[in-house]
Amino acid sequence: MKKLRVKFLLFIYDKTQKLYRTYFKKKKRQWQFNEKQLLEFHKDSLGRKLGEFYKKHGFSMIPKMENHDVHHLITGIGTQFEEEIAMQYLLLGNGKLNAHLLAAIVLGTLILPEYMRMYKNAYRKGQNMRTFHHLDFEALLWQNFEHLHDFFRQKETPVLY
Repeated sequence: MKKLRVKFLLFIYDKTQKLYRTYFKKKKRQWQFNEKQLLEFHKDSLGRKLGEFYKKHGFSMIPKMENHDVHHLITGIGTQFEEEIAMQYLLLGNGKLNAHLLAAIVLGTLILPEYMRMYKNAYRKGQNMRTFHHLDFEALLWQNFEHLHDFFRQKETPVLY
C-alpha cells in the first residue's frame, strides 16, 4: 500500500516541480557547474561533497534547484520520499515559507502519516539550526564542507572566556 501512495506523490511531484521552478524560481539562475565539474573541487569542499552526492545517488542537477541538494548534505536528511517530506518540515522550522512547501507538507503528511514522528523531529532540527534556507550555496562550493556543516548545525556560537 505504501508503494502506491509514494507512486502517487511522485506523480504529483513530477507534475508540480516544473511549475514551481517557473513561478517560484523565476529570478534564480541555474548554477554554472555540472556534476562532473563538482567532482573536480578540492576533496574536503562542499562542491566535491555535492558532486559525490550526485554520483552516489545517480542524480542529475535540476536547474534552479541545486540548493535543495546542498540542504540534504548539511542536514543529513536522506532522499527517500518520507525523508523529502521531512526536509520540507525542517525547512519550515528553519523559517522557509511558501505555497509549494506548505502543499508538500500537507499532502505528504496526509499520504504518509506514519512518519509524523520523523516530521516533528525534522521541524525541531530546523528550528535548532542557523538559518540557511535562503542562502545561495553556489558561492560556498569552495568552502570546507565540515566547517559549513558544523556552522549551520549550531544555532548559538559558543563564547569562550
